[in-house]
Amino acid sequence: MQILHETPDELEVALGDRLKSLRLDRNIDQKTLAERAGVSVRALRNLEGGQGSTLHSLVSVLRALGRADWLATIAPVATINPLALGRHAEPRQRATGSRHGAGR
Repeated sequence: MQILHETPDELEVALGDRLKSLRLDRNIDQKTLAERAGVSVRALRNLEGGQGSTLHSLVSVLRALGRADWLATIAPVATINPLALGRHAEPRQRATGSRHGAGR
């Protein structure tokens, strides 16, 4: 799957397909999952169909499916602290000569 080249609409459809597959793999019908998630069947149907939904509905359905861990993949934890890089970096070199006398 080429995520970088897909439109937002295509990504919504792909996400909906994945959610639907997960629900079916767990043998849960839409009404049951909607009840567990605290969303309407229509909201779940829209989400699975890639027809738009709210972030709240998405998070609620993921939690009800036991897959809230998917959300952690949206913004992975940085393995390098950018602030720590400055402590070990070489002193910055000026691109031009000294400022003494310049503009005075």
